[in-house]
Amino acid sequence: MVKKQFQTESKKLLDMMVHSIYTNKEIFLRELISNASDAIDKLYFRSLTDDSITLTHDDYEIRITPDKEAGTLTISDNGCGMTEEELESNLGTIAKSGSFDFKNDPEKGDQEQIDIIGQFGVGFYSAFMVADDITVETRAYGADQGYRWESSGADCYTIEPCEKESAGTVITLHLKDDTEEEKYSDYLDTYRLRSLVKKYSDYIRYPIKMMVEHQKLKEGSKDEYETVTEDETLNSMVPLWKKNPSEVGEVEYAMFYREKFGDYEEPLQVIRQKAEGTSNYVALLFIPSHPPMDYYSREYEKGLQLYSSGVLIMDKCKDLIPDHFSFVKGIVDSSDLSLNISREMLQQDHQLKIIAKALEKKIAGELSKMLRSDREKYERFFQSFGSQLKWGVYSDYGMHKDLLEDLLLFHSSHENKYVTLEEYTSRMKEDQKKIYYASGDTLEKIALLPQVESVISHGYEVLYLTEDVDEFALQMMGTYDDKEFSNVCTDKLDLGSEEEKEALKTENENAKDLFTFMKESIGPALHDVRFSNTLQNHAACLSSEGALSVNMEKVLNQMPGMDMPVKAELVLEINKDHPIAEKLKTLFETDKDKLAKFSKLLYANARLVSGMPLDNPAEVSDLVCDLMLEEA
Repeated sequence: MVKKQFQTESKKLLDMMVHSIYTNKEIFLRELISNASDAIDKLYFRSLTDDSITLTHDDYEIRITPDKEAGTLTISDNGCGMTEEELESNLGTIAKSGSFDFKNDPEKGDQEQIDIIGQFGVGFYSAFMVADDITVETRAYGADQGYRWESSGADCYTIEPCEKESAGTVITLHLKDDTEEEKYSDYLDTYRLRSLVKKYSDYIRYPIKMMVEHQKLKEGSKDEYETVTEDETLNSMVPLWKKNPSEVGEVEYAMFYREKFGDYEEPLQVIRQKAEGTSNYVALLFIPSHPPMDYYSREYEKGLQLYSSGVLIMDKCKDLIPDHFSFVKGIVDSSDLSLNISREMLQQDHQLKIIAKALEKKIAGELSKMLRSDREKYERFFQSFGSQLKWGVYSDYGMHKDLLEDLLLFHSSHENKYVTLEEYTSRMKEDQKKIYYASGDTLEKIALLPQVESVISHGYEVLYLTEDVDEFALQMMGTYDDKEFSNVCTDKLDLGSEEEKEALKTENENAKDLFTFMKESIGPALHDVRFSNTLQNHAACLSSEGALSVNMEKVLNQMPGMDMPVKAELVLEINKDHPIAEKLKTLFETDKDKLAKFSKLLYANARLVSGMPLDNPAEVSDLVCDLMLEEA
């Protein structure tokens, strides 16, 4: 028996793979099972054209055998096995992938019908994370001689002939001794092994078997039990997403969803997608009926489960789902993703981007279909996840707005219910050029705003925005169907005839000195004062000038980390037709001290109507008392 050196800088590279490439030791079992599945795949593929191979699909199996006394774990298969040269080539050269060579061998013909998992190279060597010695006994199908490969993971290995009765491969791991940090003996526990197979390899298409002890009632006894060892198949083999949709009912989907994603309720919607051509994959997605408890927190992690030919690669692949659809749960199974070194290192390649883009379009299409065909169901969805769609419109400088804008719902003054932007614009009056909206804490408070009452009195519909993100989303959109969004609580509210607008302009010019005095009396918190012709029976209100509205100021200043508060440019609008306007003009000529008090009270009243806190409640209280005494 001659010791051979690895053909690469073995020791250093092997240490790197074991300690750096793989982040989770338990995946070694996934790698070895996948390699065993590959070996069976290769023999099965040969059997399609080689009549000398008498094994049928039902004859193949992968077997796991833990031995607690010896401290060994064995994974065996009855696949194609390896010759001495193949052992040398595949296990003597780190980063060599026999499966990759098999699939890319032009002499093998058309191999689209066979799906080889193991195109990832060094997966076998992940076993050195848990084992200090590995033995591989193998015999190629049709060969008379078997061979044994052994290595302790240093910079050498041995290959020698051995007796092996049948074709296939047996890998025996001598597990490392337990330490304070790692309990390697756990990998000899049948319950742990069963859970790992269920987690990573449940959909391998050949049975993974293990002898398992069970407690059973003795025959003829009512209370006496005995230990029975039975051969148990650990994996289900057929993924739900690979079954014909006509064979799977709603109940089966619901059970799968609840078990897979730990939800106590059924999903609101099931989405299936199968793609062939540029990208080959199957997706089974679920829209939950309610958000998880941590959904709107920093702890929530988005992502779809990513499989490659039924083998779990990543539990949460973030790159497969955009943030605006982060509520979607599900799996994606693709056979042609580029996987580098190990199955858990996914390259950010063109293929992944194609799948992600297709999934985004599919989800948007399904939501749009739900909106059109089942409005009640869609509104339930939107109450749970509508905020995320709005954030999707606002984020990334509005690059997703075209995809999401028709999925948005807003409360409206029209019948006081949810409406889409399309429904709003379809009802617009012929002379209406803008989409009007107002922001506030509640629908009731918004409806009481003076500006809202005025716009509605002119026959226009108003969108009621109650969520922090609403106004930011609309400002990012800018327009919908070439109609500009307009906040009724800004100085851009443009109502009335041209004659009325000219008359108001003249009146404001004539009252410049009055407004200057009032502004100085109120203080720097106020940007301007002016008359308005849009306030109906209200005396005054606050509006804003510029891009930052009153509501946006409140939202931004509530955000953590805002060291420098932002300020909207507030404008005190006074109803030119209200008796208070004449009172202010008179006081400006006769009693400026009282006018200063009136100005402050009017400003405080406007803040309250707008849902804003008072700057100085004590001062306002004193002013009220002073004016009451003066009038007494």
